[in-house]
Amino acid sequence: MQDVARGGVWAVVVAAGRGTRVGAALPKQYIAVAGQPLIGHTLSALCSHPGVRGAVVVLAADDAHWPGWSEMAGKPLLGCVGGESRADSVLAGLQALPDEVRADDFVLVHDAARPNLRHDDLTALLERGRADPVGAILAAPVRDTLKRAGDDGGIDRTEPRERLWRALTPQLFRRLQLGRALESARESGIAVTDEAMAMELLGMRPLLVEGDEENFKVTTAGDLARFGFVLSQRLHGSGAS
Repeated sequence: MQDVARGGVWAVVVAAGRGTRVGAALPKQYIAVAGQPLIGHTLSALCSHPGVRGAVVVLAADDAHWPGWSEMAGKPLLGCVGGESRADSVLAGLQALPDEVRADDFVLVHDAARPNLRHDDLTALLERGRADPVGAILAAPVRDTLKRAGDDGGIDRTEPRERLWRALTPQLFRRLQLGRALESARESGIAVTDEAMAMELLGMRPLLVEGDEENFKVTTAGDLARFGFVLSQRLHGSGAS
């Protein structure tokens, strides 16, 4: 853990989305779970790790719900306004990082709607990702049988699941390389769905680091209830952090 903590990294936390599929009046990142907004749980899990030095939170331009936090777990929080796309928002976050973050320093990118990040997973990502020339992402192997559907909704065939992974966050890349990859994708008119995809488009091969499947993204009301259950189990001593 000491090696991970030495020269801690900054994080960009993307919180500019609307989260309409949850079906709530508030953006999903501000829905209270166990007395705290979802984004508070996310930032606490991230910033309480000794390998994280601080975070930039990327917000929507008209965000009226951000509590204005300037620190979390004793680490500095900075805010900035995001863009129309995920790539635009991450680019804004990279630009808002403090001057102490050099071009070749590694930076984490994390979803505000992934509140259940385990410290063990983040430690593994930092240790292995910073030893890789490109960087790394947390990911989970696909375990379900995959079916390809036809236009009529029927099954066309079963797809092999070997070597298939579900991309999670955080994802860890060098500040300058990631910025250039995102700008290149934008100039090419490609809507990247995660940071690794932008790096892949430049011919780079990020490392996959297996993470816990409980690091799920809150997208629906069911996901929100699931996280509430996880918290209740943890509070009663039967859940892992």
